Amino acid sequence: MSTSVLSLSVVMSPRKRPLLPVSSRRKAVDDYFPFNLLPVECQLHILSFLNEVDKCNSALVCLSWSCLVRSWKLWRVADYSRRGVFHLGQEGLLVSNREFERWKSWVHHYTHHLISRRASLLTLKASFDLGDRCHKWSELLTHLLDNVHCRDLSHLDLNWTFTLLEPLDLRVHTSSSSHQDSITKMDQVNSFQELLTKLTHSCPRICKMRLHFDWSDESVALLTQFQQLRVLELKYFWVFKGVTPSTLQTLTTCLPNLKSLTLHILVPLRNLGISYTLESKSIEFLDVSPSRGLVFSCLNLPALRELRAKKIVRGITLDRRTRLRIQSRWPCLYHVLREGTPKLQTLNNERLLPTWKNEMYGEMSAILDQSCYCVQHLDSWLW
Repeated sequence: MSTSVLSLSVVMSPRKRPLLPVSSRRKAVDDYFPFNLLPVECQLHILSFLNEVDKCNSALVCLSWSCLVRSWKLWRVADYSRRGVFHLGQEGLLVSNREFERWKSWVHHYTHHLISRRASLLTLKASFDLGDRCHKWSELLTHLLDNVHCRDLSHLDLNWTFTLLEPLDLRVHTSSSSHQDSITKMDQVNSFQELLTKLTHSCPRICKMRLHFDWSDESVALLTQFQQLRVLELKYFWVFKGVTPSTLQTLTTCLPNLKSLTLHILVPLRNLGISYTLESKSIEFLDVSPSRGLVFSCLNLPALRELRAKKIVRGITLDRRTRLRIQSRWPCLYHVLREGTPKLQTLNNERLLPTWKNEMYGEMSAILDQSCYCVQHLDSWLW
């Protein structure tokens, strides 16, 4: 009787686990990785490869992981430029007010999260219109810098002229729109200079910077205080804002550690015929291909190894007499390079022979036709 009951209980057991050989059980135990037994620094290093969302999700696993995720060492990046947070539209497309409000709410929650974690930032990426007095983006960034550790911030990517995912203004522009635009630009510049002043005191170790630039004397003076700058990319701020030759020369001569420089400069039509001088003992990479109408009369770049330059059509065609009168003031790019860049090795992604300075510009003719504004290359020059 007892035997039958026992067999019946075995048959009726709904969760009977099959017996495993001892070797298989040992293998299963060996496959278990004791993450919590690792040193705390190793655990933090592993979690550092997760993005912000995954870090927050991992904090829900257990109490020990929640404590790990709260460490400031895991919050080294403040990235406000991520468009895919809510899978919204791309820049330039229409975005509804509802979507924008959701994104704005996320920005404020994200800022609070970084502050509550006592983040120690190495990278800051943002795209905010600092002249927007309604949403006060400038105050938000200032509040972030005041409440996190940013002394070690090394990478700044800032677009202070445009707010990401902001709905387009569909109102009809009045005749005073040009005056209103000027006021808005001045608000942007003033807020940018205030933020830049804040950065000079709070983040003196920035070595990589990418931002729009207004090229005012005050902004140049502020930018030159970042003596650790090694990589710099300056985009144009306003198409009607010109850059004086002395301003550009002051910027490069006052940054002794600068290795890479990318310039987006749009020379206004009223400044056609002006040429620029560029001096730096440290610059090894120079990219002026995004610029329009930027012509160099003298280069003093003894460490330069790579240059990218390109003539860009601006949609304005000048008659031959005007073009000759303007271009007659400019030297050929080949002569400028031969005299001022003794270590140049690459031009427009083309490797140069070691003897390029002694063979005129036969091997460089095709490259110069695309990048030189002098009279000798007039046929391929258009505005």
